[in-house]
Amino acid sequence: MMPIGSARSELVRRRRVDANRGSFLKVLGIDPGIAATGYGMVIKKGGKMSMGPFGSITTPADCGLPSRLEMIYTDVQSLLRELSPDVAVVEQLFFNTNLKTAVEVGEARGVIMLACSHLKVRCEEYTPLQVKQAVVGNGNASKEQVAYMVGALLGFDSKGVSHHACDALALALCHLHHASLVERVDKAK
Repeated sequence: MMPIGSARSELVRRRRVDANRGSFLKVLGIDPGIAATGYGMVIKKGGKMSMGPFGSITTPADCGLPSRLEMIYTDVQSLLRELSPDVAVVEQLFFNTNLKTAVEVGEARGVIMLACSHLKVRCEEYTPLQVKQAVVGNGNASKEQVAYMVGALLGFDSKGVSHHACDALALALCHLHHASLVERVDKAK
């Protein structure tokens, strides 16, 4: 995550203005994974947030890791080109008891951040704890609670939506909450 001073100036520079739509900010959340990488866009216009495209990038289990990483990299670049986000948000790596899974997720995270860098899309990071606190208000929230709140905040029924896509939308919401807080602090000064 960028220092707050940098985030403020970057937020102001990256906000888009469209003559017909006013000021808006497009945030693409990306939940890294080898088998499934979730993505979800949230657009903030004025004080309202709306959901954009969301889903999962999947890779076949019978491919080698280098091929799977290449698929993720290529598909993320395609998403970035198609959706033109102002910022991409990636979950910070959480180490659990399965070291092999953590390393593979870290590798997926790396190619996602590389894709953002190559296309000059600013990339921010938040921990799972920060995301859960921003979206649910509880850092120990379950995946089901996060999915429910994502649906409630964005006005859709999250039942049947993959946890990967819901987690990606939650990342985008977390960033928008953070950016809103930074903006309010900046105005108060």
